[in-house]
Amino acid sequence: MSRPLGIDLFSGAGGMSLGFEKAGFDIAASVEIDPIHCATHKYNFPLCTTICASVEKISGDEIRKLAGLENKDIDVVFGGAPCQGFSLIGKRALDDPRNQLVSHYVRLVKELSPKFCVFENVKGLTIGKHAKFLSEIIESLNDAGYEVLTPYKVLNASKFGVPQSRERLFLIAAKKGQELPQYPTELEYSVTVGDAISDLPDADKFFQLKKLDSVETHWTTISNYARVLRGLEKDKDDYGYERKFNVNLLSSSLRTEHTKLSQQRFVATPNGETEPVSRFRKLDFNGLCNTLRAGTDSARGAFTSPRPIHPALPRVITVREAARLHSYPDWFRFHSTKWHGFRQLGNSVPPFLARAVASEIIKKLEVSPSKPKKKLDLGDEWLLTLDMKSAAKLFEVPVDTIAQRTRKEKKEVINE
Repeated sequence: MSRPLGIDLFSGAGGMSLGFEKAGFDIAASVEIDPIHCATHKYNFPLCTTICASVEKISGDEIRKLAGLENKDIDVVFGGAPCQGFSLIGKRALDDPRNQLVSHYVRLVKELSPKFCVFENVKGLTIGKHAKFLSEIIESLNDAGYEVLTPYKVLNASKFGVPQSRERLFLIAAKKGQELPQYPTELEYSVTVGDAISDLPDADKFFQLKKLDSVETHWTTISNYARVLRGLEKDKDDYGYERKFNVNLLSSSLRTEHTKLSQQRFVATPNGETEPVSRFRKLDFNGLCNTLRAGTDSARGAFTSPRPIHPALPRVITVREAARLHSYPDWFRFHSTKWHGFRQLGNSVPPFLARAVASEIIKKLEVSPSKPKKKLDLGDEWLLTLDMKSAAKLFEVPVDTIAQRTRKEKKEVINE
């Protein structure tokens, strides 16, 4: 029996794609405007059609054609459209030009006509004047023929097996006439920072990681959570494709070099508290990670968001350590630079959280998910090293699709 089909809009590097795949969906297509994110998605999801385009300029029929889905039923469309506008007095918030991406999300849901759709966004959309915008999104989905599961839910990733406090709004909707799923039930246990990263070798011990983002080495992993992400332990709830990868490869681990002064301040900061100069929070092995953020994009100055300080080492965490704290498996690779890698992580939904939501939809499709026997080769590693110009050329989009980064250095705290 073929697996149900999903389409990821605003896919980024693929956190939602991975979560839905792990729940038992085949991700037939992803749509993402940023060519660097597209290259990373293409690397990690070799069976998916990666479409580098703005949702504003593509139709449901075009997505179907590009992904070879002309006569197929689509089971779910999911995605998190960036929301930048505000409710304006006397105007519909969805008419605000800054919110056109949300309007196009609804349009594509209508055109693709999936059985279910999932809209993911920031918790702030539920608060104050933004709540009017949220009610308009629900109304628009209703007009498109979808019933939204209400009351909507803000889900914290830490309640779904992710060692990070991260709250996200989820709207789940079903085509009218289709039975609505439930929002997922919180787990009775939690995972700590220590469970996630205490086994990982210290990147600072490898001179290769000054220039490269990976090195082969051997290490021991004990915690069940980390063993699952490293591919050493089976996860009974994982119905995704296995990837071929080297469990002894420490990847996405390019080093960050700090001044001696910064290192002294990091050491002096108690676990669980914020270092006063850098404003970086020092993680506690026994606690949760604070919300990992993406920082601003190139158009707004290209500032890296504060990266947490390692609980026991005088440095900020690596992209791989952040990936563990986000529930990404070790085979999943990010762009080789720290700036893009953290941007991809901070913008993404933790896969375990996405899987919890997707699993509720699978139940209503009356599908018994099963693990595919096929083991997938990952893409070519050069996909993870492209600059914007090369990535734009690969996907045949204008190089100014995304505003270019203006490089800024903060030499006192981090020299990147």
